[in-house]
Amino acid sequence: MTNSLCIRNATVVLPDQLQETDVLVEDGIISAIGRGLPNGKETLDASGLILFPGLIDPQVHFREPGNTHKEDLHTGSKAAAAGGITSFLDMPNNNPAVINAERMAAKKQRAAEQCVVNYGFFVGATPENLAEINSVPNVCGIKVFMGSSTGDLLVHREEDLERIFANGSRLIAVHAESERQIRDNTALLQGCKDVKAHPKIRDEATALEATELAVRLSLQYKRRLHILHLTTEEETLLLRRLPRDHKISTEVCPQHFTLTAPDCYEKLGTLAQMNPPLRSPRHGKALWQALKDDIINCIATDHAPHTLEEKDAPYGKAPSGMPGVETSLPLLLTRHSQGDCSLVEIAKWMSEAPARLYRMKNKGRIQVGYDADLTLVDAQLKRTVENGKLFTKVNWSPYAGMELTGWPVRTIVHGQTVFVDGQIQHGIRGKEIQFMEE
Repeated sequence: MTNSLCIRNATVVLPDQLQETDVLVEDGIISAIGRGLPNGKETLDASGLILFPGLIDPQVHFREPGNTHKEDLHTGSKAAAAGGITSFLDMPNNNPAVINAERMAAKKQRAAEQCVVNYGFFVGATPENLAEINSVPNVCGIKVFMGSSTGDLLVHREEDLERIFANGSRLIAVHAESERQIRDNTALLQGCKDVKAHPKIRDEATALEATELAVRLSLQYKRRLHILHLTTEEETLLLRRLPRDHKISTEVCPQHFTLTAPDCYEKLGTLAQMNPPLRSPRHGKALWQALKDDIINCIATDHAPHTLEEKDAPYGKAPSGMPGVETSLPLLLTRHSQGDCSLVEIAKWMSEAPARLYRMKNKGRIQVGYDADLTLVDAQLKRTVENGKLFTKVNWSPYAGMELTGWPVRTIVHGQTVFVDGQIQHGIRGKEIQFMEE
C-alpha cells in the first residue's frame, strides 16, 4: 500500500449506529472497517475519541475573489479544518461574482492551490445568465438571491425566477427573502440606527413570502430546491405541509437556534447582524424541532466574515454576516452533551445529508470505498471560544466567552491529517468535490 492509516479503538459513527472498531485507510480511501485489521504505515490509537465521517459545511462565504482582507480560500479552509470540516461549498457573491465558466475556472484554480480541505462551488444566477448557470461544469448548484444581501447578485422578479426554475435540472439554492418586503419595511423604518430594527426590516413575512414563492415554483416545475438558512417557525409549518413527492430540502445555521433576539443585539450590537436575521426564541425552538423531525435536513454555517472595524459601523452602514465555520461542530456537540441530540444525528445533519442532497461522490459516510475524510472528536473536551485565537482571518466569533463541550482534535482529508494538536499541517491540499448530475 502506497499510503495507509489505521485508526484503532475509536467509537465510529456509522450511518445508523455507534461501533467501537477500527478503520483502515489506503491511498485516501476507506478500505476496511472492523477488528483485526493490519497496521498502516501510520497507526493511531483513538481510544476515548469519536470518529465522524468528515463533516461538510454546505454554505460558506470565503470572500475570494474580491474581499480577501476579510477571508480567503486558504484562511477559510484552515478555519474549516480547525472546526472538523473536511469539505465546504462556497457561494458566488464575490467581486466579480462567479456567474460564468471563465470565473468559475479561475476560482477553482485558486482553490486547488490554496485549500487545505475539499471544496465545491455554487454558480450565481442573474436575470440574464440562464445558459451559463446550466452549463458551467461540476458545480454543486445554482445560487439565487431572492432578496438583496452582501454583493450584487439579485433575482427577485417572478418572471426571472420562473425562467430559472423551468429550465435545467440542477439544484437551485435560494436565499429566501422578499425584496419587495425588505424595501417596504426599510422605507417604514428609514433612518433607524438601532440594530434591533434588523429583524423588523427582514421580518417573518419577508422570509415566508419568498419561501412560499420558491416552493410553488419547485412544485410546479418538479425542480430540486434547497432553501438556505431557514429562520422562522412559519416556514417550518409550510414545509410540514408539503406533498410527499416534493424535491425540496433545507438547512439551519446553529446561530439561529443558539442566539436569540433581543438579547443578542443588546450584547453583540452589529456583530449579531446577518441576513436573514437572528430572531426571537420561539423561532429557535421551532427550528430545532424541525431539525429533529427531519423537516430541516442539514446544518450549515453561512460563514460570512467581516472585520471588526467594518462591523463597528452604525446600523445601516455595518455589513451583515458573521463567522461560524470553526464553531458549528462544537455547538452541536454541546447540544449532545446536554442530551438534546445523538452523535448519529449530528453525523446525519453535518455529513450524510449534505453529501446526499448535493450528490457528492463518495462523501458523507464511513463506508468501504468512500473517501477517507474523517473527523476525530473528544466529546468531553471543554473549551471557551476566544477572540484572537481563531483561524478565520477576522479572528472573532459571536460565541466569544461561551464554553463549549466537545471539540475536534484531528481532521483528516483523503487519509492525510490536516489539523491536529491545534495546528494546521503544512503542505496538505484538499480536492475538488465531484457532483453527480442527473
